[in-house]
Amino acid sequence: MSAPAAPPPEMILMQMVFGKAVTQALSVAARFKVADHLATGPKTAAELATATGLHAGHLYRVMRALAGLGVFTGDDAGRFALTPMGNLLRTDVPGSVRPIATYVCDPWSWKPWGDLAGSVQTGQPAFDRMFGEGVFDYFGKHPDEAATFNEGMTGFSQQASAAVLKAYDFSPFSSIVDVGGGHGALLLSILKANPAAKGVVFDAPSVAAGAVDAIKAAGLSDRCRAEGGDFFKAVPGGDLIVLKHIIHDWNDAKATTILKACRAAIPPTGKLLLVELVVPPGYAPHMSHILDLEMMVVCDGKERTEAEYRELLAGAGFRLTRIVPTEGPHGLVEAVPD
Repeated sequence: MSAPAAPPPEMILMQMVFGKAVTQALSVAARFKVADHLATGPKTAAELATATGLHAGHLYRVMRALAGLGVFTGDDAGRFALTPMGNLLRTDVPGSVRPIATYVCDPWSWKPWGDLAGSVQTGQPAFDRMFGEGVFDYFGKHPDEAATFNEGMTGFSQQASAAVLKAYDFSPFSSIVDVGGGHGALLLSILKANPAAKGVVFDAPSVAAGAVDAIKAAGLSDRCRAEGGDFFKAVPGGDLIVLKHIIHDWNDAKATTILKACRAAIPPTGKLLLVELVVPPGYAPHMSHILDLEMMVVCDGKERTEAEYRELLAGAGFRLTRIVPTEGPHGLVEAVPD
């Protein structure tokens, strides 16, 4: 039996052009927790509409499109069920993508993409032009949207944590500081696996406040605390300072300022660990290429190559020692005081 013919180039390109429809459809499913309602078994669009308060006919069309992409399955009776991919849109599963799929279509995230061309023309983030301020200043004034974003960042951390723990030995460190640590998902997983270590989740005061309950729920209040502050000015000291998805948010000048604050806090024998999507050589598909455009549009940051990280770290008083690959897309950029 011969293999099915590959789609013609025009079909593939058209699917890419209409990628916006896929993003929005996934976000609808995530926002209204459709996958949660399918966890107990197959349901029709009408049943899902009753549970979610959506329009049955329109929801059916969204579900049909996502079934065609392998997110759900559909049968002749019009019932939809979860696939392994769709299961990751559930709220209560390890590695859930639901928070991320939700926030990418919040207005602060979605609207700037309409002016990617403007960013390419000017070299400036579309977000700042559209909203009149930087994204993190905006979050400070819009706590509801900031909460959704922080939930998404927790989702990113949960996805990365297992791979990071498997790839890197944290046992030599007695004190670990997670700078820009959000609600502490990564650090808490590290501390659970390393019972001799203590830790600090450090972030903006409004964000760090959200880590207190997470630390308590993890039963780690005796070994971990949350601290608020400004990582452009100073950070707590520790044997290991970790920054996950922080440096990529900023241009080289601002990233250097953050790294210099870390350099001032780290002991001579300490280490710095950046958890980032390191851009690999060549042009093979890689998540870093796509996330790099997100940084361009939203916050004037960038994803960096090994050479770019080496130069950036040197400018802040660090020497890059190695990049540890993980099973996922992240690389662990390890550095020591120089």
